[in-house]
Amino acid sequence: MKLKFVFACALLLLSSLVCLQGFSAENPPAKKVNIVLAKTHHARVTYGAGRLTAALQKAGYTVATTNAVSAAATNIVVSVKQTDPAQQSNPKAPGKEGFTLSGGGKSFKIIGNDNSGALYGCLELAERITNAHKLPASINFNDKPEMVMRGTCIGMQKTTYLPGRGTYEYPYTPELFPWFYDKAFWGRYLDSLAQNRMNSLYLWSGHPFASLVKVKDYPYALEVDEATFKKNEEIYNWLAKECDKRGIWLVQGFYNIIVSKPFAEHNHLKTQDRNRHIVPIIADYTRKSIAAFVEKYPNVGLLITLGEAMEGEGQDDIDWFTKTIIPGVKDGLKALGRTDEPPIVLRGHDTNAPEDMKYAKPLYSNLYTEAKYNGEALTTYEPHGPWADLHRTLSRIGTVQIENVHIMANLEPFRYGSPDFIQKCVQAMHSVYEANGLHLYPQASYWDWPYSADNVAGGKRLYQVDRDWIWYRTWSRYAWNSHRDRNDEIKYWSEELGSKYGADNTHAREILEAYEQSGNISPEILRRFGITDGNRQTMTLGMLMAQLVNPEKFGLFTLLYNSEGPVGEMLSEYALKEWKHQPHEGETPMDVINKVKAQGKAAVAAIDKATPGVTRDKAEFDRLKNDMYCYDAMGECYAHKAQATLYILRYKYSNDIADLEKAVPEMEQSLQYFRKLTDLTKDSYLYANSMQTQQRKIPVGGNNGKMKTWVELLPVYERELDNFKKNIAQLKTGGKKEEKIVLTNTQVNVQGNLPTYTLTEGATMFADTAATLKAIAPELKGLQGIKLDRAKQMADGTNITFTNNKPVKVLVGYFIRKGQTKFLSEPQLETDGTANDYGQADSKITSGVQIEGMPPVNVHTFSFKAGTNTLTLGKGAALVLGFIDDNVNVPVYDAGLSNEGNIKDLRWLFN
Repeated sequence: MKLKFVFACALLLLSSLVCLQGFSAENPPAKKVNIVLAKTHHARVTYGAGRLTAALQKAGYTVATTNAVSAAATNIVVSVKQTDPAQQSNPKAPGKEGFTLSGGGKSFKIIGNDNSGALYGCLELAERITNAHKLPASINFNDKPEMVMRGTCIGMQKTTYLPGRGTYEYPYTPELFPWFYDKAFWGRYLDSLAQNRMNSLYLWSGHPFASLVKVKDYPYALEVDEATFKKNEEIYNWLAKECDKRGIWLVQGFYNIIVSKPFAEHNHLKTQDRNRHIVPIIADYTRKSIAAFVEKYPNVGLLITLGEAMEGEGQDDIDWFTKTIIPGVKDGLKALGRTDEPPIVLRGHDTNAPEDMKYAKPLYSNLYTEAKYNGEALTTYEPHGPWADLHRTLSRIGTVQIENVHIMANLEPFRYGSPDFIQKCVQAMHSVYEANGLHLYPQASYWDWPYSADNVAGGKRLYQVDRDWIWYRTWSRYAWNSHRDRNDEIKYWSEELGSKYGADNTHAREILEAYEQSGNISPEILRRFGITDGNRQTMTLGMLMAQLVNPEKFGLFTLLYNSEGPVGEMLSEYALKEWKHQPHEGETPMDVINKVKAQGKAAVAAIDKATPGVTRDKAEFDRLKNDMYCYDAMGECYAHKAQATLYILRYKYSNDIADLEKAVPEMEQSLQYFRKLTDLTKDSYLYANSMQTQQRKIPVGGNNGKMKTWVELLPVYERELDNFKKNIAQLKTGGKKEEKIVLTNTQVNVQGNLPTYTLTEGATMFADTAATLKAIAPELKGLQGIKLDRAKQMADGTNITFTNNKPVKVLVGYFIRKGQTKFLSEPQLETDGTANDYGQADSKITSGVQIEGMPPVNVHTFSFKAGTNTLTLGKGAALVLGFIDDNVNVPVYDAGLSNEGNIKDLRWLFN
């Protein structure tokens, strides 16, 4: 009997447990919740209520959406201060996009200051329900964003140029951008933006108008077929509406001046030509294109890039902005009978944005400004110098200044997600730059959206939005509030990482530690050793010793050192102070050498400790773990190479071969780590850099999609070390033997009977200037230069049309101008996407021409195919030194011909 009784009790207990399964914390008993909305409400409120409904249902509640309070249910009343008379006079109501949550028991209120605030209030409560699996017992909370603008960017771009087109020239077609027409993908991406409380989305394109609107006076300008045009109209209208209901402002970016390919061909023009003046037909076409766009999509904003595709700072920028773009927007509004103004964002890139705004503000009130945070990289949360001055100037104009976290050329392709580093960056945007907006690029693979560079088994491509979730989450979290307590943030991110990887708190904190330690490595390397903050450098592929030893010979971008890092020293500065026994200042190369080694080891140790605790998403964790090993190998590679550089720079002053010999084991160690990096990436990554064009220059050229992997670069670094050892041996046996190269004239027919001169000492270089040639590099002697009018060059630029039967190089001399605007600036890929279309970006013979009383001249080459061609140069004095066969290799060295002294050129050590 006792056994039967016990058995019966056990059955009863088991039955009770089964019945109570739905009453666990994760599955509470079904309860009724009534979400109360105003009879007339905005789509954003509908969307927010929908997300709240989903969270409640997942937590086990039965949910209804009504317009009236119900006594039989828990009521959540959602209202908007602007439309709720009871709230309009509430002094405690939060500001723009803010909200208040209050209540408990059976009555809760979500009060938004505006429709976006109501949306965000719904999302906040939904998040709390999801985390706790139930409604809070009570709540009294209000919140609002710190930053006015918080947005992400998608490039309507490709990794390589299209045939017959230039940079940024990509029509909107299903063949080029299949994802653009995928509404399910868009829905998932836009939901993630809303969840992160981002309120803007930027689409970047060179010339989007010819894909999205028809211009009555220029019907031939349309560059997609009729069926595609209708698809584009439909998807773009849909996208604008989907953005709006999530509180997201859609912004269309474009470059000036780029026109459609059919328009250019019809009018016998180039699609883009940085050096041409404003042409009336182009201005008319652009104005009418903008008007048609505004008329069709009045709720879409515009992002204006005045620079890059039109000549840099000057009156043309002001005229284009005030006489073409703004009037075009107003024409579109007039056609609609509207007086409100859609926002216009002026991008401060290759233009004098403060000057532009001075003339634009009286014409248009709804203006914003934007500038790159750390250039086209992520380098510091301690910006200073002239770049910080520009940002503060823009911030103080009286409009909102937006910080553009741009391209991330030093981060791709490895995963990045240091909450501490990013939080400090956003704080610096406020405290140093005085800005109040964020425009966020993808963490990697911008040119390959929506995919990442990961090489996954089976050929599957990972989506950036999934892989780089922590990148988007951290920036958006701190754009909303950058002043969160650090200890609370450690707890928050540990919980997030624990949830993702199924790890307990101890192991999750190790994952966070790996992110934090690795998060310093790439920024520190670039800001202390790099050539540029621009995307012409793929930092993760390494650097040549010549670039570390003589960075000034590779177009050193000075803002990287005087603005985009903490105060500190370059390698060359450190070496000179060491030689002179002078004290050092700020962050030194040795500091970074030691830090990146320690941080790499710490990141690996942390991720190894975390490994046993991972129970979920193991494939992604393994990829993250591999990235930590990549950071460690890359840091060691750079550290040893930088140490070798310091020994070699000491040789500049000591002339002691022993200093060069000390560099050999450091270079060997660096090479070993690069081999390790090659092994870690050869099967895990498709490429290092997503822009695979001739714009890539550092460490080597990226022409035709080459030199984009570590496997391709490894032989380059192996040869570099071999050459260095051979040149040291040669020094020991009598020095380097020079190979004499003679450059000879090739036949071309120059139009216009322009006068010429022979490059010899005493020759006059300009038709209107008596300055004579004092000295010239021996390779250049005897070439036939074109004698140009310097005043005309300064006023109108230079255009030389010629016919050649075979490919030729044109030798162009650029004065080292040091801020003197009367001289033409050397090609700069940081501000001109076409600056290497003819192979002209790099100087060949530096300080190769010396003219009495003038700066030294660097020699560049432009390559042209056979036919009739035009050399077009911008405004400013320059030299056209002659024409040679294109297959002749011009020597790369410093001739040392300068009236101001010379930087000792050591590049030959690695040739």
